[in-house]
Amino acid sequence: MARGLWWVGCVMLLALMAALPAASSAVAPAQPAAPGMVAQVALDGPIGPAAAEYFDDATKRAVADGAVAVVLRLDTPGGLSSAMRQIISRMLAIPVPVLVYVAPGGARAASAGTYILYAAQIAAMAPATHLGAATPVSLGGSTPMPLPRGAKAPPAAPSSASPVSGDEGDAESHKVLNDAIAYIRSLAQLRGRNAAWAEQAVRGAATLTASEAAQQHVIDFIANDISDLLIKASGRKVEVGDHTVTLQLKGMTVRDYVPNARARFLAIITTPTIAYLLLLVGVVGLFLEATHPGVLLPGIAGGICLLIGLYALQLLPVNYAGLALMALGVGLLVAEVINPTVGVLGIGGVISFVLGSVMLMNTGVPGYAVNLGVIAGIATCAAGVLLLIVWLALRARRARQATGDEAMLSETAELLEPVAAGGEAWAIVHGERWRIRSETALPSGARARIVRRQGLLLWVAPD
Repeated sequence: MARGLWWVGCVMLLALMAALPAASSAVAPAQPAAPGMVAQVALDGPIGPAAAEYFDDATKRAVADGAVAVVLRLDTPGGLSSAMRQIISRMLAIPVPVLVYVAPGGARAASAGTYILYAAQIAAMAPATHLGAATPVSLGGSTPMPLPRGAKAPPAAPSSASPVSGDEGDAESHKVLNDAIAYIRSLAQLRGRNAAWAEQAVRGAATLTASEAAQQHVIDFIANDISDLLIKASGRKVEVGDHTVTLQLKGMTVRDYVPNARARFLAIITTPTIAYLLLLVGVVGLFLEATHPGVLLPGIAGGICLLIGLYALQLLPVNYAGLALMALGVGLLVAEVINPTVGVLGIGGVISFVLGSVMLMNTGVPGYAVNLGVIAGIATCAAGVLLLIVWLALRARRARQATGDEAMLSETAELLEPVAAGGEAWAIVHGERWRIRSETALPSGARARIVRRQGLLLWVAPD
């Protein structure tokens, strides 16, 4: 009991220590900013729940600190529709202009990044960057998020975004595509950008380089760095909410806003491979606790990991058929361990688990797929454990088949005292004292092979 309370106390202490940085950042007063400060927020990697929460928190802190504009430095392959719409909703609600800057060289604003770029008051790209390929993958079932209070409503999409012709069986995919086209066209019209190319980016996955985007009026200009961005943006008139603002950003200081502890934690656990491993660690920990009651550590760690993994899954594009297959696979493997069937349940469990792991995440969403190498490694380990279980079961079955005198003939005896030729002595067999007889003289401590049994007397020969 005392040991259990000690482990629980340690876990609670670690949890409190982990929560201290977030708590301190939440209660710490905002530092006053120097006049004329521009906030910089960086979104690198897939657009997901962590990125949306980071952007929301960083822009709120920036506005509270007195930032006159927000620079969103963007480099993303795309991401989740819900997170993208949350970011755009926040961009339309911010009381200061947002400048989206695709940088550094080699960066991209693909898929969801193209929508975010179109939603900005100022859209700029660094040399050797590109954007586009905005065809929806998992926008199905999503409806445009309501605009926050004070944000200007985008105009309605024109008739060019009419339903796509096709079979009635594709009606759902047509709705998804048309919704995405209408959404990006409304953003293009709101900011006065090329709406026709925006539709091509969604309908045909069109892409543009930075120079081509500037020529086709998809972006406002190309900037070499942040300073060049602020210089070229100065003097331009943009719409912020329901009023017009003339940007005067030249020479202003730039302050970076990094993710807080909560956003960093979300970014870690919502990585598909990490969420997948958390689920497995949780299941294994609970299984070890069930088979070895009282150890506590596997059960506590497993329960924490399982709950965190399930929390991460509800934020990710999960295929629940894949999750069900994984659960079935784990159940079959556990059944094989408890009641060995010479591999019948185990083989089915491994196959079900691997198929479920591959199907678990929507691999069509950029950056949201479980690493196949991790799945292969875990499947190999599961197969190895299965082979070990089968081998142990077969060995135990063979051992049960040999009973009575037959089983005794395969054993050896260790003499406790010397025995003369034709004499008798005491020996140890399987921890038991037996009377033995040998036709050959043997010294004390010698090992002898049992050749036959006569009641409680064993006949032995030199081993």
